[in-house]
Amino acid sequence: MSMKIESSAFQNGGEIPKKYGFKKDNINPKLIIKDVPAEAKSLTLIMDDPDAIGAVGKIWVHWIIWNIDPTITEIQENSIPSNSIQGKTDFGEIGYGGPAPPDKEHAYIFKLYALDNKLNLKEGSSKLEIEKAMKSHIIAESKLEGRYAP
Repeated sequence: MSMKIESSAFQNGGEIPKKYGFKKDNINPKLIIKDVPAEAKSLTLIMDDPDAIGAVGKIWVHWIIWNIDPTITEIQENSIPSNSIQGKTDFGEIGYGGPAPPDKEHAYIFKLYALDNKLNLKEGSSKLEIEKAMKSHIIAESKLEGRYAP
């Protein structure tokens, strides 16, 4: 079995509903987590926009959340799991920052990582800091991709 991340709000490769957009309700969609390895000590989730490279010159970070309990099966809409920690997005804020493509339809990727440890990082840490801290601790990963147009 391999770990999976899904959403009840949109299919993998499908359109993310407008209410999850930065300029709309700006709330995270419900995410469903399946088949986390038994040896996982925590989960990390990174949501970013690789299509922003053409528009803004870098992969835009929309959400970073770590030290998620590996036994959870859902992240509810407009919420974060208890005792998890959020990082700073490229909007300069801590927490979820929804899709906000400046030019055309973009892909948004929710990447879920199962780790063999918990990350000792403070709230507001950057994607780079998170990736560096989890580098040799990833035991499984999965992704969910959605599309969003302005």
